[in-house]
Amino acid sequence: MPVHTAARVRRINPSPSTAAAQRVRELKSQGLTVLDLTVGEPDFDTPAHVKAAAIEAIEAGETKYTPVNGTSRLRAAITAKLRERHGLDVTDARITVGGGAKQVIFLALMATLDEGDEVIVPAPYWVSYPDMVRANDGVPVVVDCPEADGFKLTPQRLAAAITERTSWVILNTPGNPTGSAYTTDELHALAQVLLAHPQVHVLTDEIYDEIWYGDQDAPSLATVEPGLADRVFLTNGVSKTYAMTGWRIGYGVGPTDLVTAINTLQSQTSSCPSSVSQAAAAAALSGPQDFVRDTVRVYRARRDATVKLVNDIPGLGCTVPDGGFYLLVNCREVIGQFTPAGVRIENDEDFTRYLLDSRQVAVIHGTAYGAPGYFRISFATSTDVLTEACERLASACAALSAAPAASAPSA
Repeated sequence: MPVHTAARVRRINPSPSTAAAQRVRELKSQGLTVLDLTVGEPDFDTPAHVKAAAIEAIEAGETKYTPVNGTSRLRAAITAKLRERHGLDVTDARITVGGGAKQVIFLALMATLDEGDEVIVPAPYWVSYPDMVRANDGVPVVVDCPEADGFKLTPQRLAAAITERTSWVILNTPGNPTGSAYTTDELHALAQVLLAHPQVHVLTDEIYDEIWYGDQDAPSLATVEPGLADRVFLTNGVSKTYAMTGWRIGYGVGPTDLVTAINTLQSQTSSCPSSVSQAAAAAALSGPQDFVRDTVRVYRARRDATVKLVNDIPGLGCTVPDGGFYLLVNCREVIGQFTPAGVRIENDEDFTRYLLDSRQVAVIHGTAYGAPGYFRISFATSTDVLTEACERLASACAALSAAPAASAPSA
């Protein structure tokens, strides 16, 4: 007899990025050269001094359980980072450390949502937000944020989405998949709406805040409006900034009662994050930051080159991201056209499948992010790969036609 799976599992979906990665592996196993633009992680190695700190921790015997909310050294490094970047002074009671920012976000929702509680999720969104809400008995309220608004939530749309059941608003800035980031003025305008609804808290996912192309540091809602200080839960981590995705360390900073609840849940799930990874994360946050500056320069050059290449392809287009390493590409003009085999491109998922099967370029369809008519490119790969991929994209688009070829079989 099959194992019974709980309703909380049945109502969530497998990760689209995982499915895309599996298809890439299948094609590679057939001997094809696939240009993979799906991967949401830096293509750089973890900095040497960070790896050395992990080795030193192992050799020093720092391989035991740690406090649930992280080692004192890591909490001190997080505190110093928040003070440096945002001018925030936080106590240990307001810090939680988990196995990646993803776990911290999940536990925050688990700690606060009752059945039917609503969470406002601006779209485009990171693929996991709606399913995290559903898994914890909540209701994701997806609010469309069109390209004309910079893919960002406006005060008017926020006010219209709030109900008496609203528990959270999620703000991902800079965002995945768009790279869009809120300005100080935009955050202030959202804060004015939130001040009128004291039951609504804000989860700010700032995991890309240092992969940032502005002249000043990326602003945070945690510092824009003091009146929201006890209602903002700021999450971040070391995965993207320091090329430490596999080390699995993230953190959250917020109200003490929320942090206490998250720590209680963690004590009954993973007990604590990896001690060795915590030593590495502390070194990353408190050590030399040359790696961050150097990699951001590389990302910026890749961004600028890829934006130009994409925007030169008839039928495709994208805006310039403020941060992160993604482009959200508008492909609406090619939807409805026909492939050389006579198959009609019905939607963005069809288009991304066509790219993969005909040109071996792997991207992720926009519908997975609540953005139908788009697809996501990661430029966390070499310029050579990005250039060749864009050449293949141009070839794939040029091969499409407004009507099926006379000799093509019917779809």
